[in-house]
Amino acid sequence: MKPTIQSDLRSIFGDRMQENVPLSGYTAARIGGPADALVFVRSADELAQAAEKLWEMDVPFLLLGGGSNVLVSDKGVRGVVIINRARLVKFDLQSEPPSVQAESGVTPNDITQRAARLGLAGFEWAAGVPGSLGGALYGNAGAFDGDIAGNLISLELIHRQHGRQVWPVEKVKYSYRTSIFKREHPPALILSAQLALSHGDPQAIRAKMEQFSEQRRETQSPGASMGSMFMNPSGEKAGRLIEAAGLKGRRIGNAEISTQHANFFINHGQTRAEDMKALIDLARNTVAEKFGIKLELEVEFIGEW
Repeated sequence: MKPTIQSDLRSIFGDRMQENVPLSGYTAARIGGPADALVFVRSADELAQAAEKLWEMDVPFLLLGGGSNVLVSDKGVRGVVIINRARLVKFDLQSEPPSVQAESGVTPNDITQRAARLGLAGFEWAAGVPGSLGGALYGNAGAFDGDIAGNLISLELIHRQHGRQVWPVEKVKYSYRTSIFKREHPPALILSAQLALSHGDPQAIRAKMEQFSEQRRETQSPGASMGSMFMNPSGEKAGRLIEAAGLKGRRIGNAEISTQHANFFINHGQTRAEDMKALIDLARNTVAEKFGIKLELEVEFIGEW
């Protein structure tokens, strides 16, 4: 980044900006080289204003919430990374159905916990889901027969050409673990969303959440990871295919295909993105050779490769 641009960014963002910061501290896998600059936002309005200013300056940027489902390169990211800490949550118990309006930096798990305390059901599947609401909306996160598409009423975004807009769920064009944002990458950022809930018995809601959390602990690997590495092929499970290919427990450097669930790739400390990518390539190529199935990534690569 040119020194003049960095100077301009300092004057605009002040102490909300940090420079040459390793992104390993901001990703779920604890992997990633330095960003030229980090800008922290703490509300949907701050996020919209930051995006508008960076577009106006023609400075490249990307948005990170919880940092799951991404692998950041060892070389890092040129330009600005916005760290999303916009976490305002408001419940409407009088609407039918009851709903919640939440900013995109909040975690789905936080929404679930707060909803349970109010006796609001329908979002239990998100108990323990990592990452941010924005990331869940972007990638149609889901678990236990639920997904974000099934809850979303509408979302608010900021678009480079068209400003702030509200989109109904139909316009997001959801399908399995993807959306118009993930497929087409429009110049837009998700600011907040309205999610549909339902009235329920607090004890029953809490019991279902605890059941899902226990299943998650039993089947998903502890440790630093990006979450599920590959999408499940139609009628199959990516983890089963990787295990059947004989790759469970395979390591490259400090990156390992989990011995508990083969669709989770674990960072055992100071893992290079290069080693993690090599392990990903090994899994894809081996499964393709043995079973004729091409695994599609759920995780996205970020930065200079």
